[in-house]
Amino acid sequence: MGAVTDDEVIRKRLLIDGDGAGDDRRINLLVKSFIKCQYQRMLSTLSQCEFSMGKTLLVYDMNLREMENYEKIYKEIECSIAGAHEKIAECKKQILQAKRIRKNRQEYDALAKVIQHHPDRHETLKELEALGKELEHLSHIKESVEDKLELRRKQFHVLLSTIHELQQTLENDDKLSEVDEAQESTMEADPKP
Repeated sequence: MGAVTDDEVIRKRLLIDGDGAGDDRRINLLVKSFIKCQYQRMLSTLSQCEFSMGKTLLVYDMNLREMENYEKIYKEIECSIAGAHEKIAECKKQILQAKRIRKNRQEYDALAKVIQHHPDRHETLKELEALGKELEHLSHIKESVEDKLELRRKQFHVLLSTIHELQQTLENDDKLSEVDEAQESTMEADPKP
C-alpha cells in the first residue's frame, strides 16, 4: 500500500516539473524506489515461503512423531494380543483337563452305581456278555444299513445318469425334428420344376 503511494507522489512530481530540470535525479529516485519496493516484496515473499516451509516442517515432524507413537501402540497391542492368545491357550488346556476329570468322575460314579446295583460278579459278567452280543448284533445291523445305503447311492447315481442320457436323447430328437421341419418347409417353398 505504501509503495503505490510513493509511485503516485513520484508521478505527480514528474508532471509538475515540466522543464526537465533534475530528470536524472528523479529517474534515479524512481529506480531506487522501484528497486526498494521490489526488494520489500521479495523479502515479504521469502518470509511467507520460510513461514510455509517452517509450518510444513512442523507438520512433518508432528506426523513422524505420530507415526512413531502409532508404531509403539501397535507393538503394545501385538504384545497384548500374543499374551491374550497364550492365556486363552492355557485356559483351553485347563478346561480340557477339567472336562476329562469331570468325565472320569461321571464314569466312576456310573460304575459305582452299577456295582452297587449288581454286586454279584457272575450276573454282571452275564449282562456284559449280553451287551457285547447286542453290540455285535447292532454292529452287523449298522453294516447292513451302510451296505444298503451304498447300494441306493449307486442306484441313484445310475438313475441320474440314465435321466441325463434320456434328456440328451430328447434334446437331440428335438433338434432333428426341427431340422426336418426346416427342410420340409424349404422343399415346400421351392417346388421342383
